Amino acid sequence: MKIYTSNSFRTLYLLLILPAFIFLGFSQNSVKAEKIDELISKYEEYKQFNGSLLVAEKGEVILKKGYGLANMEWDIPNGTDTKHRVGSITKQFTSMLIMQLVEENKLELDKPITTYLKDYPKETGDQISIHHLLSHTSGIPNMTSFPGFFENMSRDPYSVRELTGIFADSSLVFKPGEKFAYSNSGYILLGAIIEEATGKPYEEVLHERILDPLNMKDTGYDNFEKIIKNRSTGYEQRGSKFTNSKYLDMSIPYAAGSIYSTVEDLYKWHKALLNNDLISQESKDIMFTAHKKLGSQASAYGWFVGDQKFGQVNDSVFTTVHSGGINGYNALITRIPEDDALIVLLNNTGGKPLNDMTEAIGRILYDEDYKMPKRSLAVAMMEEFYDNGLAAANEFYAKNKDSEEFELNEGEMNSFGYELLRNQKTDAAIEIFKLNVIAFPESGNVYDSLAEAYLEKGDKKLALKNYQRSVEIDPSNTNAVQIIKNLQEGTE
Repeated sequence: MKIYTSNSFRTLYLLLILPAFIFLGFSQNSVKAEKIDELISKYEEYKQFNGSLLVAEKGEVILKKGYGLANMEWDIPNGTDTKHRVGSITKQFTSMLIMQLVEENKLELDKPITTYLKDYPKETGDQISIHHLLSHTSGIPNMTSFPGFFENMSRDPYSVRELTGIFADSSLVFKPGEKFAYSNSGYILLGAIIEEATGKPYEEVLHERILDPLNMKDTGYDNFEKIIKNRSTGYEQRGSKFTNSKYLDMSIPYAAGSIYSTVEDLYKWHKALLNNDLISQESKDIMFTAHKKLGSQASAYGWFVGDQKFGQVNDSVFTTVHSGGINGYNALITRIPEDDALIVLLNNTGGKPLNDMTEAIGRILYDEDYKMPKRSLAVAMMEEFYDNGLAAANEFYAKNKDSEEFELNEGEMNSFGYELLRNQKTDAAIEIFKLNVIAFPESGNVYDSLAEAYLEKGDKKLALKNYQRSVEIDPSNTNAVQIIKNLQEGTE
């Protein structure tokens, strides 16, 4: 049922709300939009979100809005047209380009990659297909997980050949097709294959085949040399303050993570996928086929797919999901095709709890109970650390870890630890990672992070112990498997 108002009241109402944000739809959608805005505003208040949001269902955008600042030096607010780096969301665009070339018989999913990359080592390349690269089942180690990768290599520009050379001679960590292991290296190779098949740079192919046909004029391949209007700045949180994120040359993420976009353009992307505007239904079915099972989700081509239950009452719905994380940014896109629903969160203050936010938004869409956020214990600890030191931060943790006022989030604690590690505060990082291990003992990632900190300190014995524990919990952590091998052979 729609609610009608007089023209004068409607005009006044729109004038009042348009400068801040846009609600689309009436009645139930307006109620949902108000709830979502209240929810995200609370996350912003607690410094757990700073970015742009779009939520749609049943083909209608019910809320799109910017929160916080796109540029803190000039007090420029985030909007729905703010361009944010989206990190690994890039992979779904790369997979789309591959599927288009497959439809045109320029590529074959099951052919060895050496068919297209003549200079790639045949010993490993002959075993690996494009399918393996797309589904993260190639066994190629993830180059961005190599120890010291970002510290030693992230500031320099790289050609595609130089990028592939970083990992081309590495041994496979498992037989292709046998396991799942997330690999940026695989998507670097897919970018190289796209260039070989088309004879054009990846960026040019991206525009010709996806961005220009869909009028995604606010999406592109990021480059520091370009003047990009409305591009946000990426920040990292340090205590109660923010700092500029560390520099990363955008030639490095390449076809695995170098795209920037807006929430509005990603809505166009969602609709194009829904309507088969770029590939046939048959090709789309292949792209979204579930391969290796990972909890409630499974790997597809550039996406993770699976049934997700928002709350307790409604049935599960099929979702296609992918997150992105890159210096100063994290992003999450969640699609529910059967309900033409979309949740996009683009954040420009480092790693924030976008999964929790998406879960709550999904519950609102399906009229379920949802939780309002609490203050982040990790963020509060970070503030205490920078104001008063490690002992004070530990005391604050002990006092508040069971408090109703705070919420302890594994990912945020992990981000805190890495913030310390990046700033050469290795001993403090180890202490934070140890707290995370105690709080989340069934997570393989917390042991992996602690192991990395021990390795940074030079304590190979404790690094080995924690890498081994990480692999016991999560056998798909092939980066840890490789480091364990190197440590045992004395090459790490």
